[in-house]
Amino acid sequence: MPTLPRLDYLDRLEAEAIHILREVAGQFQRPALLFSGGKDSIALVRLAEKAFRPGKFPFPLVHIDTGHNFPEVLAFRDSLAERLGEQLIVRRVEDTIQQRGLREPGGKFPSRNALQTYTLLDTIEEFGFDACIGGARRDEEKARAKERIFSVRDEFGQWDPRRQRPELWNIYNGQIQPGENVRVFPISNWTELDVWNYIQRENIQLPSIYFAHERRCVVLPSGQLLAVTEHLSLDASDELTTRQVRFRTVGDATCTAAVESDAATLEAIIEDILQAKVSERGATRLDDRISETGMEDRKRNGYF
Repeated sequence: MPTLPRLDYLDRLEAEAIHILREVAGQFQRPALLFSGGKDSIALVRLAEKAFRPGKFPFPLVHIDTGHNFPEVLAFRDSLAERLGEQLIVRRVEDTIQQRGLREPGGKFPSRNALQTYTLLDTIEEFGFDACIGGARRDEEKARAKERIFSVRDEFGQWDPRRQRPELWNIYNGQIQPGENVRVFPISNWTELDVWNYIQRENIQLPSIYFAHERRCVVLPSGQLLAVTEHLSLDASDELTTRQVRFRTVGDATCTAAVESDAATLEAIIEDILQAKVSERGATRLDDRISETGMEDRKRNGYF
């Protein structure tokens, strides 16, 4: 009997993610892949290529644009969608604010991150999406650590941890009632290091913002470095500096901090992560520091 090839751990993670993507295609009528142009959603796109090529993706790419995103990431988002030849749907928080009469956030760092929920729920209703695929991982944050791979949301888009379903033996239950939807996380079992090792192995291109570069930043009281953009309301008391930085994660520029680094290659970034003592979101995301349950509270209200 021939000996079967042994899969390394990246092969196993990849196989699991591809299986989950194909389960989504098989169980849902109108799925979508939430695509921000960040590294996790770019890795998901590569996994979707492996799951469905040479055919078309059985779902569009969807981006909820806060209007405060980094321009390098938006440019990469558009170029990648064009290269893939896949449908890209963009819905803007700015439009939701005007249509719903929402209040713009105030303060020095006016993040629209929480307002994305309204735009996402409106987009789900507009297109009738019954499953939204995202790049969240359990190692990122404690609320994500206890969420299932198939995460059921009610007709209001809300997450109730008590309604989570068992997922034994890689069996996923996608049955939902009318109006409900499921958020699906194919790389839930991956870590930040796994993602970067996969990016290196697959030679995946990324926005330049992930690699070391000089950037004008404001130093926050916490010591974190926030990129200076037109969306901040700075004054003479703020400490401004130019540093060599990179971004471990990208999102709303008003709540995503950079980290000091001279890592300009994938190999150097992987070494950075091996030496890191603070998680990706813990080091960079201001919105997670609003309260001890900041992420869980947003999820309960319909957040990604």
